[in-house]
Amino acid sequence: MEPRRNVGAFFLNRIEYFNRVKQHLMKNLLLIVTLLFISSCKSTQTTALEDETAIRNILKQQQKAWSDNDLEGFMNGYWESDELTYYSGGKITKGYNTTLANYIRKYPTKKETGKLNFEIANITKINDDAYWVMGNYFLTRDAGDANGTFMIVFKRINGEWKIIGDSSC
Repeated sequence: MEPRRNVGAFFLNRIEYFNRVKQHLMKNLLLIVTLLFISSCKSTQTTALEDETAIRNILKQQQKAWSDNDLEGFMNGYWESDELTYYSGGKITKGYNTTLANYIRKYPTKKETGKLNFEIANITKINDDAYWVMGNYFLTRDAGDANGTFMIVFKRINGEWKIIGDSSC
């Protein structure tokens, strides 16, 4: 009978051993799950620097598109909505399509669009989803150079920065 007691003790020791291993694994698993949860809860809000960089990149893309006489590409930076507001020359224009049509009418060829450069004077946060940008624009073109100032309002819409208001003179 002695061998049976040893077999029983052996299995009892094994069960205790596996219970300790199981507890250790469960603690580690709990730790891993907790760390994964915490890392997945990282804020989706961007920093002001990330926002400003994204806005500057849009303005760089606009400079290139304008300078290539790609007015539709230039308008990619704008909110495609009837609520888009553009103010210039003492006149308010509403709507993406109206604004694009005005650009196409006033700047039909490379001679009129020329090369565009922006000089950003200030980018100011309004709230987590809006900034206003002030600066100067410089058009070097065959039809005669044109320079002026602008103030535009960017809003984060569906995760993308879009110009919702533009005042240029």
